[in-house]
This record gives sequence, C-alpha cells and structure tokens, in this order.
Amino acid sequence: MTGGPLEGIRIADFTFAWAGPYATDLLVYMGAEAIHVESNRRPDHSRMISLTTRGRFTGLNQSSVFNDMNMGKLGITLDLTKPKAVVLAKRIVKVCDVVAQNMRPGVMERLGLGYEALQEVKPDIIYLSSSARGAHGPERTYVGYAPSFAALGGISCITGYPDGAPAQMYGEIDLISATTSAFAILAALNHKQRTGEGQHIDLSSSEATSVLIGEVLMDYFMNGRVQSRSGNRDDIMAPHNCYRCKGDDKWVSIVVSSDEEWKAFCEAIGEPEWVDDDRFCDVYSRKQNEEELDRLIRQWTIGHTHHEVMDILQKVGVAAVPSYNSEELYQDPHLKERGLFTEVDHIDGGKHIVVSPPWRFSATSARIGPRAPLFGEHNQYVFGELLGMRDEEIKSLIGERVIY
Repeated sequence: MTGGPLEGIRIADFTFAWAGPYATDLLVYMGAEAIHVESNRRPDHSRMISLTTRGRFTGLNQSSVFNDMNMGKLGITLDLTKPKAVVLAKRIVKVCDVVAQNMRPGVMERLGLGYEALQEVKPDIIYLSSSARGAHGPERTYVGYAPSFAALGGISCITGYPDGAPAQMYGEIDLISATTSAFAILAALNHKQRTGEGQHIDLSSSEATSVLIGEVLMDYFMNGRVQSRSGNRDDIMAPHNCYRCKGDDKWVSIVVSSDEEWKAFCEAIGEPEWVDDDRFCDVYSRKQNEEELDRLIRQWTIGHTHHEVMDILQKVGVAAVPSYNSEELYQDPHLKERGLFTEVDHIDGGKHIVVSPPWRFSATSARIGPRAPLFGEHNQYVFGELLGMRDEEIKSLIGERVIY
C-alpha cells in the first residue's frame, strides 16, 4: 500500500473552530500536508474548549476538540496583524497547493491575504473561503455557527416534533459544511491537474445544509406546500419511527418501505393477520392509521431488546437497527472489526479515542495521522527548513512577536 492519494499536496490552513479545521483534516487523512496557522493574539478558539475537563480551560494543548479536528497537521504561530507576518504567510502560500480559511468575508482581504492577493504570489492556488452565508450577497458579513447554518439552511425548521420548536442543531452541521468543503477542494485539485488552473471556492455553510433537504424544496417548488416538523415519521413510508425496547432508554429504528416488506414484518413479529387488516393493508392505509400502528408496534418492541428486534427483522429484510448511544457505538463489534475508533497518544493531552475516516481504500492508505500539533510546535520546521530562514532571523521575528 502506498501513501495517501493526496500525498504531495500541501495546504496553508487558516481555519479555526470546527467546520474549517475538519475540512482540511479530511484531506490530511488522505495524505495531504496541512500547515495550521494561529497566534497568541488569536489562538484557534477550539483550543479553549475541552469536553474532557467539563468545558474548563486547562491549557492550549489539552482541548479534546482541537486535538480531534487537527490531527496530523503542522502547527505554526503568526500574528497576521503585523506586515512581516503577512509576508511570511505569503511565502508559505507560495509552496502550497491550497489555501483554506473560514473567517468572516473581508477579514483575509484586509490582512492582505485574500484570493486576488495570493493569486499574485501563486497564480494556480486553490483558495477555499468558507463562511456562514458565502462571500457574496447582502448577508455576507453575518456571523454564524452550526445552529445558524442549520436554521438559515432550512433544516432546523423541519426537524423536531409537530407540537415543538424547530430543533437547535450543533456540531454535526459543522461537519457537513466541512465535508462539503473537502469535496469542493478535491474537485478543484482535479481541475488543476487537468488544466493547470487554480480557482477560488466560495462556500456558504448554510447552503451546504440546504442541499440536504432537496425533497422538501421540491415539494414547495412543484406543489406550493411548505413542509413542517413530523418527528420521526416519513411522508410516504409507514411504519417509520423509533420504538422503545426492553432496557433503560433503549430504542430501535424501524423502516418499512413496501408492502412486501410489510408482509415480512408482520410474519416475523407473529402478527400475520395485520397484512389483510383494512387499517394496514397498504401504505396509504398505514399512513392514515399511523398512530394506532405505532402503538401496536411499541407493544411488541417493548418486550425485546433492541438487538433482538434487529436480528428478528433483519433476517427477513426489514431495516431495523438499534439507536445507539455513544457507549454502544464504541462497543459495537462490527465497528471494532472495521477499526473505526483509534487511540491517539497526545504528548500534552494524554491518550484519547478518535474516530477514523469512514472509508477504506484498497490501494492507498487513508488513516489517522499523528496527534494534533502543540501550539507553535512546527515553527522551526516550517520557517527554518521549508522556507529556508536562518535561525537568527527566526529568533528576531520571535522577539518582535511576528512569529508569536
């Protein structure tokens, strides 16, 4: 097996928080090299978050959030408010293939590090700008985080129960934006490989969530209908819900997509007469009587564990799976065999479990790299070896708080 499919690609990484760093980390998993830029004036604020210490700040190198989102990267410090630091940043960009940043539109331009400025330094550079609303439009300067992306993207409004408020959504939305960013960068790299041409990628995180609700938008475009919250139910399929099972807070997800599956379901749970019951004999009838249908199914599932329900129904081709909590996910033997979870030993943060890439390549590696960088850990390598600067020059810039 050779190195990763992106071996030889280098990224100047000006991202912070979750959506930006995870995008570049996905590329690092595939073999790219990323130089993560931050400063004492403005550390990546995910360094201030530590789930393992109940949110208390314990040091720049101990945040489990930062250490998960930045594995395998090189870490340097540059105070980009200083002109000399901007010059150094441009020198870094000159030896990179990709620039990634998720600052508010206009910030990088004011620093002298916008796309047009860096295109002069590196004409074929690929430059990702990721923000809440995109780089263009009347709301381009609006601040946003994951809940904002979900709300503006339309996904919050349709998520939740009919009598409840729209669901406030969190980190998973950041990761959707990040995955979309990584996909866009891969497409731009492919274009550059074929044509030699770089380009600017303007990515809106709220739009990255809107593409997830295509059927909802289509319903409005074609029928003028505005969909609302429906809990776990589907517009067409029934049963389609999470049902309580035996045990403390144990649930199973069951989806029946056809009358053939419905017949198999009924026979598997010992209720073959439901197949010809006028209330449930076809999908229309099941939707019309969904409350009663769910009540009857709950009466059956509550007598079984969620794994028992899965085993019984999967044997007849019905999509039934446990709704896992984090402990069950980690202990799942199928995931253990596939190696989804990996232990990483961080020099300052200690040992912790991380999630590996969900893909497996047959010819190239795609795996968790080394731990996340300590704050400014690779200053000497990047400025000394990569840029060829003398030690005296580096020390002088540290003294001036340019490398800071």
